[in-house]
Amino acid sequence: MSPEELQTRVERFQEACRHSGVKLTHQRLEIFREVASSTAHPDAEAVYKAVRQRLPTVSLDTVYRTLWTLTDVGLLSTLGPRRERARFDANLAPHHHFVCVRCGTAEDFESKDLDAVCVPPGVERFGKVLGTHVEVRGVCSECGAKGAPGVPALRGGGGS
Repeated sequence: MSPEELQTRVERFQEACRHSGVKLTHQRLEIFREVASSTAHPDAEAVYKAVRQRLPTVSLDTVYRTLWTLTDVGLLSTLGPRRERARFDANLAPHHHFVCVRCGTAEDFESKDLDAVCVPPGVERFGKVLGTHVEVRGVCSECGAKGAPGVPALRGGGGS
C-alpha cells in the first residue's frame, strides 16, 4: 500500500471519529493504522502483537473493543463470522447465507445464479479453489423493525 493511500485512510478515520463522536485516542489511531496498512486482513491477535511493539501498555481487550467500535462506525469490515462466535451448519447442499450485521442471525437461501458464480482466473494464484459460498450481509426484518441504532427501519418485505 502506498503512503498516500494510508494517509487517506487515516484522514478518513479521523473525520469519521469526529463525526460519530468517537474519541480519537493515540491507541485507537495506532490500532486503525495497523489494520489500514495491512493487506493480510489481520485478526485481533495479530493487530495486538503488532501494536504492542509500539505501545507496550495496550491491552488485548482494548484492541478488541477498538476494532468493534471502528466496525460499528463503518471504518472497518469483518470477514467470516460476526464477533467471535463460530457458526455451524449441517446443511451440506449448495446454499448461501443472509447474515444480519446487528444480531448475527443467519438464514439459508438458495440461488442457482450464485451457485454458478465463476471464480476469476486470478484467484488461483492464492491457492486451489474448492468451492464458493456467498454471504449476503444486511439487517434482518426484526432488527430493521426495531430501528436498531444506525439502521433505518425497513419498510415491507426486506429481511431474513
